[in-house]
Amino acid sequence: MGVFTYESEVITAIPACKMFKACILDGDSLIPKVVPQAFKSVEYIQGHGEPGSIKKVTFGQGSQFEYMKQKVEALDEENFAYTYSVIEGDALMNKLEKITYEMKMEASPDGGSVCKTTSKYYTIGDFELKEEGIKAGKEKALGMFKAIEAYLLANPDAY
Repeated sequence: MGVFTYESEVITAIPACKMFKACILDGDSLIPKVVPQAFKSVEYIQGHGEPGSIKKVTFGQGSQFEYMKQKVEALDEENFAYTYSVIEGDALMNKLEKITYEMKMEASPDGGSVCKTTSKYYTIGDFELKEEGIKAGKEKALGMFKAIEAYLLANPDAY
C-alpha cells in the first residue's frame, strides 16, 4: 500500500465562517440544491455529522460514479477545520483503500478566506495513482466550491 498526498488552496471573497457553514455544516443539503449534477442526495447511515458519522452520497446524473460512503474523522467548528474519508463506493475504483481529505478555512486579510485542502490517497497493492485522475477530481471539487461561492454571492443574507 502506498499513500499519495496532494495539497491545494482556493481563495474566495466569502468570509471563512460563512463558507465553512455553507460547505461543511450545511453542505449535505446545500450541495444537492446548488450542484445537483454533482450530488443527487446525502443520507446519514450512522450519526448526524459528528466525528464517527457515516453518510452515503449518491452522485448526480452524468457522474461516472454511483455512490460513495464518507466517514467524518474530525470537525472543529471554532477553527473551521473538517476531515473526512471516502471509505466505500465505486469512486475508489477497487484500487484505493480510502481517500482522506483534511480541509481548513482561514481568514484572508481582505475579508475573504482561503480553503486549504490536503488529500491523501491510500492505494491497494502496487497501484500507482495517475496525475490525470487527481487533476480531474480536483477540478470537480473546485467546481462545487465555486458553485457554492456563487450561491453565497448571489444570496448575501444566506448563512
